[in-house]
Amino acid sequence: MAIGVELLVILLLVLLNGILAMSELAILSSRKPRLKVLADAGHRGAAVALDLVENPGRFLSTVQIGITLVGILAGAFGGATISEQLAAYLDSYPRIVPFGEPIAIGVVVMGITYLSLILGELVPKQLALKNPERLASAMARPMIFLGKIAAPIVCFLELSSTLALRLLGAQGTSEQTVTEAEIKAVVAEGVSAGTLKPEEKEMISGVVRLADWRVLAIMTPRSEVVYLDLDEGDDAIRRTLQESHFSRLPVARGGINRLLGIVQAKDLLNQTLAGGALDIESALCQPILVHRDMLALEVLEMFRASPVRVALVLDDSAALEGLVTAADFLKAIVGGLAEADGSGDPEAIQREDGSWLIDGDLNIDILKDRLGLREVPTERDFHTMAGLILWQLERVPATGEHIDYGGYRFEVVDMDGRKIDKVLATPLTQPCNESEDPAGR
Repeated sequence: MAIGVELLVILLLVLLNGILAMSELAILSSRKPRLKVLADAGHRGAAVALDLVENPGRFLSTVQIGITLVGILAGAFGGATISEQLAAYLDSYPRIVPFGEPIAIGVVVMGITYLSLILGELVPKQLALKNPERLASAMARPMIFLGKIAAPIVCFLELSSTLALRLLGAQGTSEQTVTEAEIKAVVAEGVSAGTLKPEEKEMISGVVRLADWRVLAIMTPRSEVVYLDLDEGDDAIRRTLQESHFSRLPVARGGINRLLGIVQAKDLLNQTLAGGALDIESALCQPILVHRDMLALEVLEMFRASPVRVALVLDDSAALEGLVTAADFLKAIVGGLAEADGSGDPEAIQREDGSWLIDGDLNIDILKDRLGLREVPTERDFHTMAGLILWQLERVPATGEHIDYGGYRFEVVDMDGRKIDKVLATPLTQPCNESEDPAGR
């Protein structure tokens, strides 16, 4: 065989091996959601590729048959003509005789190996990893055609592999599910690539977090519930309405333990604009009653089925623990929104020196995300920054006291009575010793 023909055959075999390797990796590394989007957009190749991704057995057998045949053919040719002529050329030099043949074989083998690695493996696989869905869509139909040609061998190999898996106890299919960590990783990748904005990442993270929270984590605690007390008179009620920014308020008679229902501020405003006296009891509606351990998403479903967007959170003895509204769900997802007076909801603000100024009511899950804290062992017993400090100290702190936890020093910088209002979190240069008192006492 002429040298030119042999070189061409070897090059074609190397390229064919590269195409098979590229197709295999592109299809196996393609993401189903992206292929589904392309398929729904009318891309026929993507639909075929999606089917191969979901049922890769026959496809893998086809690729392996192709790669094996290419290897056999490459071995059969092996550059024999090239090595013979190169050996004859080298033997023309007296100093090389009688080593011309082994040198020629070594040079040819290294040359073919180099081409096989670069053009038959590395470059095709790197191309497949850079844009797997696009290449999978382009190569899916040719792979199906190749599979039809090799159907008898493919069926035999598939039956053999199934039998081997059964003998190894690995029969059946394993359904791969997407984990929460993988979702977060994909979202973070989207932010790094510029596909998603950081604000969108925060919203997606909020939705994922909300699925794990109980209503206790997002409710307004009993001590902060603003309500109307019918025993206080119309003037006090009007003053409460003016000072409050809530659209729905609980109504009680003789204290918050004796709740009568919920009233909408707009109904009372309509009564006032109509020139009549306040008749709160006629405007009452019954709230949704939920247990403190209900999942937040379960309560959200109850909101969707009811015109009343307020739920009273009760403990095991049916005593009021707090109140949750639709706005609390929005706050849990997108964060707090500023009020007209400039105030806002719980927030964690990073300062220029790397420290964080944190509201005591900030949810513990958001705190862990922002600061990268490890799991809190007893986080089921509390849900806020203030709760973490109380858990560590086992008492109500004073301004200036601190705890060291998770690589941060959390210092109480503002107290509102017995309530922890603001906390300053400063990174520690060295993690504190676990045996030391976390409160620095």
